[in-house]
Amino acid sequence: MADLLRETFSTITEGGAVSRETALLLARYPDQPKLWSAADRLRRRFMGDHFHLCAIINARSGGCSEDCRFCAQSARHRAGVPVYAMIDQDEAMRIARSSAACGVERISLVTSGRAADKSAMPQFNALYEHIRRETTMELCASMGLLDQETAKLLAAMGVSRYHCNMETNERQFAEICTTHTWQEKVATLKTAAAAGMSLCSGGIIGMGESVEDRIDLAIALREQGIRSIPINILTPIPGTPLADLPPLPLPEVLTTVALFRFLNPEAVIRMAGGRQQLGSDQHRCFAAGANGAIIGNYLTTAGNAAADDLARLREMGFLLSSPR
Repeated sequence: MADLLRETFSTITEGGAVSRETALLLARYPDQPKLWSAADRLRRRFMGDHFHLCAIINARSGGCSEDCRFCAQSARHRAGVPVYAMIDQDEAMRIARSSAACGVERISLVTSGRAADKSAMPQFNALYEHIRRETTMELCASMGLLDQETAKLLAAMGVSRYHCNMETNERQFAEICTTHTWQEKVATLKTAAAAGMSLCSGGIIGMGESVEDRIDLAIALREQGIRSIPINILTPIPGTPLADLPPLPLPEVLTTVALFRFLNPEAVIRMAGGRQQLGSDQHRCFAAGANGAIIGNYLTTAGNAAADDLARLREMGFLLSSPR
């Protein structure tokens, strides 16, 4: 065990991949702060000090037909979130301009629902055109399950990256959602890639999964070639089936981030929803292997003040795009 970190670090830097068995040993490593530090060194070795900022616009909220047990937007739950079919364009552009002013590199339109509403595509196109005209941000989309036609439409609008979270590993998925499958999400990612978009996919930790489940998710993302991996920490929302789950302890979060870095050394590990629950300790994730984040608000929960995030990240030595 004493040489495990050194040997694993060498394996990765020499082009090898961390096995499931080795990842399980790392998860039980007796000196966890040393594990987190090693993951941070891997981040610097493979990804440098550039920090990857993105933001999201909740373009369609609530009323979702799916039964994802963590989600406040499901019509099957009673979370009391706002419900609208299309965000007001002025409000969307306010978010876009504010994000661009903070140096955000990518912005995504996110819609609730099983799949993108084809009838709303002209409105999405108009909004993307406004963002493209007024900012230099790259365009992303997160609109549920994709077919080839919708994927091609989005790519033609200038969307360069598609996001579809796996949420958890294949074994646990049916415990979290029964109205669509893990395999359908895999198919969506393949469809987006075939249309020329890069991929963003990750999951949620704190839903009752095991360490083995998290490792299996990280490996599945590696096998699919995902290079942008958001890690969400469950926010237990009243009215959802997972409302009473206890929050994850900080060391468990940091170890998970580190394991994702060991298993995906050349990916952007992006802290997403739920990190605000860690308070000032959330920035420790960026010294345990993470090198990206969603800033601003999330879909149905409030995030941090962007200025606070940017100031802390600069203090930590990260390089950020200059605010505009």
